[in-house]
Amino acid sequence: MPVGSFPESVSPYGLYDMAGNVAEWVQDWYNPNYYKEAPLSDPSGPARGAIKAMRGGSWLKPAISLRTSDRDWGPMDSRPSGAGFRCAKDAH
Repeated sequence: MPVGSFPESVSPYGLYDMAGNVAEWVQDWYNPNYYKEAPLSDPSGPARGAIKAMRGGSWLKPAISLRTSDRDWGPMDSRPSGAGFRCAKDAH
């Protein structure tokens, strides 16, 4: 669906399409064990890695994964089906 097709599902922060459209590449490296020792508040992700993290359940995922906190991974030299990106900048 085109971006913004579901205005009733906008987040409390004014963000559209955070789950159910595409999973989005994020800046963080992926480590399946990272959160066992990560800070409880605003973890920045591993310092290095071989694969990148993706967030948000895409239209290809099962219903249980259609949430912004869904976490997946992918190699940087490919584009898995259902993956995209979101332009963002720090609020600071």
